[in-house]
Amino acid sequence: MNYNKKTVKDVDVKGKKVLLRCDFNVPMAKDGSGVITDDKRIRAALPTIQYLLDQGAAVIACSHMGKPVATFESYKKKQLEKGKDEASITEEKWKKSLAELRMEPVAARLSELLGKPVILADDVVGPDAQAKAAALEPGQILLLQNTRFEKGETKNDPALAKAMASMAEVYVSDAFGAVHRAHASTAGVADHLPAVSGFLIQKELDFIGGALADPKRPLVAILGGSKVSSKIGVINNLLEIADTIIIGGGMAYTFSAAQGGKVGDSLLEADWKDYSLEMIQKAKDKGVELLLPVDTVIADKFAPDADSKVVAAGEIPDGWQGLDIGPETVKLYCEAVADAGTVIWNGPMGVFEFEKFAAGTKAVAEALSKTSAITIIGGGDSAAAVQQLGYADKMTHISTGGGASLEFMEGKELPGVACLLDA
Repeated sequence: MNYNKKTVKDVDVKGKKVLLRCDFNVPMAKDGSGVITDDKRIRAALPTIQYLLDQGAAVIACSHMGKPVATFESYKKKQLEKGKDEASITEEKWKKSLAELRMEPVAARLSELLGKPVILADDVVGPDAQAKAAALEPGQILLLQNTRFEKGETKNDPALAKAMASMAEVYVSDAFGAVHRAHASTAGVADHLPAVSGFLIQKELDFIGGALADPKRPLVAILGGSKVSSKIGVINNLLEIADTIIIGGGMAYTFSAAQGGKVGDSLLEADWKDYSLEMIQKAKDKGVELLLPVDTVIADKFAPDADSKVVAAGEIPDGWQGLDIGPETVKLYCEAVADAGTVIWNGPMGVFEFEKFAAGTKAVAEALSKTSAITIIGGGDSAAAVQQLGYADKMTHISTGGGASLEFMEGKELPGVACLLDA
């Protein structure tokens, strides 16, 4: 995939209407109060929005929020699949589920952050959105309703994409967390408008794309998380370009079992043992150093207050499960990143949500904070871990999209990036 794309700075937006795809899929309070519990994604969009407004553009921002079900029939079907009683499934409940995913709280917070009014549309491409977009003046910003209120959004419906594009003259993509999906608002609109990236996507392409295409060496990839199956493509792709690959988290036990180790009650994907052996062999063939845990912290149950002890890797007794990398492994992994030129990290080393089993993840985060390497955190749990542990400001780049960054590292084409104009 070509990572060199045109940005907002490569097009003249003065006096033009710009359709801007943001990622405003922010977490909301569970009590239905409409309170945003973390506005990080809104803040991340501000540089691009402010630049467009300063350049005299009229900005039509759009985003999805959650997973609304666009029709009552579909809502009813999903509820029945969940085992709900048909009599309890009402149109009123469906409408309430939609109301909780409206963009009013986002518009209010965005207005506060920008220090100017944000006009809100009642629909996405309906009469209200069309009228407000037509009346929009340079320097003003309009926010459309949740794009997923349109059932054609996730199907990349050409008619919906055309209707959205008809309101603007330029398309700017700045929702990295959604570029791995070919939706009407992330890819389809680019069939009708000149399409460029915003600053957020440009940053992701520069850092992750740069690390994959021309890394400062040695390139060390740290891969954790629970399952080998979810990281197959990433491991495979990184074996082509990395100098060292470090394996931690739950997936390490599948590698251990594949080599004849005892893993007790640890997380194990038995179907992926052969694949794990293939990856070990591929690393040898490619001259890539593949580091696996040499010891592990085990627990007698999956709980924050479980009894724990350290054992050698591959020697976990029945009734016990591995929940973190051990102290010798911590030393080994920290030494491996100390002299790196670039480090890509995706997935925690253990169950970092439990303080007792967060030591491995904490030690790796601390080691990255002290290295002079370019450090790239691949979104999702890794990003949550470095933020929770207080090391976020020490990292070179923290990706804003977990799924997108994972597919990016797999070498997959991202539809929301591929559709942008090449620089």
